[in-house]
Amino acid sequence: QLQFVESGGGLVQAGGSLRLSCAASGNIFSVNGMGWYRRAPGKQRELVATITSGGRTNYAASVKDRFTISRDNAKNTVYLQMNSLKPEDTAVYYCNAAIESITRVTLSYWGQGTQVTVSS
Repeated sequence: QLQFVESGGGLVQAGGSLRLSCAASGNIFSVNGMGWYRRAPGKQRELVATITSGGRTNYAASVKDRFTISRDNAKNTVYLQMNSLKPEDTAVYYCNAAIESITRVTLSYWGQGTQVTVSS
């Protein structure tokens, strides 16, 4: 059984910081690309940041220079450090990863989602 579990999130004032984590566990052979997405109320899900297995990163323009995505390959974990948070960052944040199981099947896994609320 393979799991992908998020932690972090919560309520913070504008200008504050939060850190999200997402850890994969189970019968894992390898973890490929990982990323964070978010869905604000009344809006479609949007990409926040991605990171390849080699560490190459990509950010949405709205979060560049404020958010940092990183990963710990030994722990199969991806992080999202969010600084200088704004009310418009309020959303449910989801992690995602392409995980290859020990049966050599690669599937896309999603975390359960965590609420981030930024007050003005």
